[in-house]
Amino acid sequence: MAKQNPKRVENTISDETGEFDQRFILWRHFCKLYNIPVESLPSQLNEQQRQNWEELKSSRLRRPQS
Repeated sequence: MAKQNPKRVENTISDETGEFDQRFILWRHFCKLYNIPVESLPSQLNEQQRQNWEELKSSRLRRPQS
């Protein structure tokens, strides 16, 4: 059985979604995967963690259309 790719979501925050914005949900998922405190900021990640975060973001988030 082929592995399904997760649905990609918009990389924008709307006033309506707040803490349930897909980027925040993705960040919490990332923190759980790598045992990183959710209160951390991406700028506080080490090089390997930052690379993992960028890979996850680019695989799961769509860039907004201009």
